[in-house]
Amino acid sequence: MDGARMMREHRPMPNPPRVIVVGAGIVGLCVAWFLQRDGAAVTVLDRDGPGEGASSGNAGAISAGSVAPLAMPGVLAQVPRMLLDRKAALHIPAPYWPAALPWLWRFVLSARPARVREIADGMAQLLAGAEERHRDILRAEGALDLIRDEGQLYLYRDEAHLAKDEAAWALRRAHGLEMQVLDRAGVLALEPEVSAAYSIGVFLPRQGHCVNPLRHARVVARGVARMGGAIRRARVEALLAEGPRVIGVRAEGEAILADEVVLAAGAWSARLLAPLGLRVPLESQRGYHVMLPDPGVMPRRPVVPADRKAFLTPMEEGLRVGGTVEFGGTERAPNPARAALLLEDLRMVYPQARTADARPFWMGHRPCLPDTLPVLGPVPNHPGLWCAFGHGHLGLTASAPTGALLARAMLGPAPNTDLSPFSIGRFA
Repeated sequence: MDGARMMREHRPMPNPPRVIVVGAGIVGLCVAWFLQRDGAAVTVLDRDGPGEGASSGNAGAISAGSVAPLAMPGVLAQVPRMLLDRKAALHIPAPYWPAALPWLWRFVLSARPARVREIADGMAQLLAGAEERHRDILRAEGALDLIRDEGQLYLYRDEAHLAKDEAAWALRRAHGLEMQVLDRAGVLALEPEVSAAYSIGVFLPRQGHCVNPLRHARVVARGVARMGGAIRRARVEALLAEGPRVIGVRAEGEAILADEVVLAAGAWSARLLAPLGLRVPLESQRGYHVMLPDPGVMPRRPVVPADRKAFLTPMEEGLRVGGTVEFGGTERAPNPARAALLLEDLRMVYPQARTADARPFWMGHRPCLPDTLPVLGPVPNHPGLWCAFGHGHLGLTASAPTGALLARAMLGPAPNTDLSPFSIGRFA
């Protein structure tokens, strides 16, 4: 991407295009920030305040090297455990099986080796320079302290345990991820209080993390407003169209018109598309976290016990233990048992951790597509409508590069902005 364009100051256009961004999560906010900076007149609409949905509760990791899809070859053998084991890292409650099975079938199909390579190529295209794009925003807003560059550490019990993930690590290495395999001494040199249960580590020195995802979202929102954009709390009820062209939205009974609409409503995006006859296999990947203000142990970087896929992340307000995935839609009540598993994950790594003062658990809805790739770009046959949703567990990482790519594609010139891997048309 053209560095001069990325770093230039905001210069208003004589007749700026009016753009509505539906969704004030971190993805929608980053899209709005780059659009406003590059000359559009942006209004962000959301029923909640900036970052108050799933964006406030993520694990904080900024992982540009996470190009391997969730569905890897051999995933079919794992599906029975997903369905039956209440303690599996990904759990689907029995009453939700009928709703989840079509998504799971697409998930299994996306694990074919050739498709996995295509997905990894697409994710590498999207995530390239992710941390630099975040720094573009945070530097302009005077908040570079939100990102720390201490790397990330994945923990394995032994060589056999590590070997199970070799295909995913090989795919990441092939796309340029720098990684170091550490023995027990190497793990302790980085994190001296890690349990003896883990004898091997994989250290990713160039992957960072955010110390306060909610503050991060609010900083981006303030930047949109600083440059002249608007942030409004209003529930978007429908997209408005004249024939095939989308001309705005209806929000709490009010028609709000625009030249372009960007749908970045996370797990609720598919509902807004359905009246247009568009069907997208979007599921809520219900994620949980527990915050510990005074755990008695504090890693320097995100620590990930690979057998549980949980993230133990040092943040401004304490230690966040995030992870566990549950399907169940957007209406089903949170499940305290899933949050309790996170404290078990913590004790596996830090048996000495204090958990008595843990805050009430959080649950949020991460928008997840079966092939991991988000939906980005214009909607065929519906001029005026663009999409930016479905980032799953990579919403924070991918938010800033998504904003930069979409602004370039919408405002042009965009000769190097190929969004075809992310087209909504792949679900037709």
